Amino acid sequence: MKMQAAVLREIGAKRPYAISEPIQIEEVELDPPQAGELMIRIAGGGLCHSDLSIINGNRARPMPLVLGHEGSGEVVEVGVGVRDIKVGDPIVFQFSASCGLCRNCLGGRPQLCETHNAARAKGHLMAGGSRMRDSKGVEIAHQSGVSCFAEYAVIDRGTAVKVDKDLPLADAAIFGCAVMTGVGAVLNTARIRAGDTVACVGLGGVGLNGLMGAKLAGAEKIIAVDISDDKLGLARQLGATHTVNARDDDHVQQILDLTNGGVDYAFEFSGSIAATETCYKSIRVGGEVIVVGLAPNSGLFSFNPADIVNSEKAIRGSYMGSCVPVRDIPRYIELYRQGRLPVDKLINRSIGFGEINDGFDRLADGLAIRQILEPGL
Repeated sequence: MKMQAAVLREIGAKRPYAISEPIQIEEVELDPPQAGELMIRIAGGGLCHSDLSIINGNRARPMPLVLGHEGSGEVVEVGVGVRDIKVGDPIVFQFSASCGLCRNCLGGRPQLCETHNAARAKGHLMAGGSRMRDSKGVEIAHQSGVSCFAEYAVIDRGTAVKVDKDLPLADAAIFGCAVMTGVGAVLNTARIRAGDTVACVGLGGVGLNGLMGAKLAGAEKIIAVDISDDKLGLARQLGATHTVNARDDDHVQQILDLTNGGVDYAFEFSGSIAATETCYKSIRVGGEVIVVGLAPNSGLFSFNPADIVNSEKAIRGSYMGSCVPVRDIPRYIELYRQGRLPVDKLINRSIGFGEINDGFDRLADGLAIRQILEPGL
């Protein structure tokens, strides 16, 4: 079938994207689902910094590529062998399907599935190959097995998490990345406890979800750190006990003073080496840095090994919030229903295909937290 999709053909375009237009809306041929796959009509796709990191060249991916990894939609076709989901079911995407057989899957870490990682590196689905071609018959890569900046997507069954029909489906897209990654980093990776002290450095969609996760877990002090006063103000509304502007020369000292020597956990949510350094300098003896943001592949962070030993500090990575998506996404949706995880406050606006380049300008400039692309607008 033919559909409209947001195609990226080259990386590293000059800003503003509204002028250089690195993303073009093209007619794309989409193949039907193979065995173990689904076709989804897209309801919404969230514009995320992970997409931006591909557009600006910080993270290499096969080209051409249909963008989008955080999204939601409705099942319109079911491949052979899929029996637990049917046409008409609403779903949220999670961007790391799992094979269930590799060492990481068997070890309870499906978000690190080796089979999916190998397919993603090629822009393919796990059964092999792409399901998309352009008007000249050239293969188009999938982004993380999703590619939801389109009217439709064909995905691995494991990429879909079924949700309730009464959930506002377009806005539910945010659960597929920002919520899962941010809340999960706090609850799953760090496993913070009531009374812990926390710094959330970088207040985009993932960072603000991490902050809300810290509030859920009962953190005693939640210090929000960013360079935007507007985001710091929103952080206070969402549960931050203190805010610190990272532009202040003494911002690390402010954190140390607020916590009598440092936080138990500092979460790096911005994908910045400078933010990682802030986190490391802000933890107490025995504290941990949890790195969540995706820094450029060329970025390097250094530390003194003796300090790690003498202070028993730790630096850990968190991918997808260490989530088991089929378990955690429904949990986070239920917390949203209870009013304990107000993720709707992070959604700034809905946009159509014609605004996508401008939307990434707004994201890059820190003027939006989450914009939802709705193909029908």
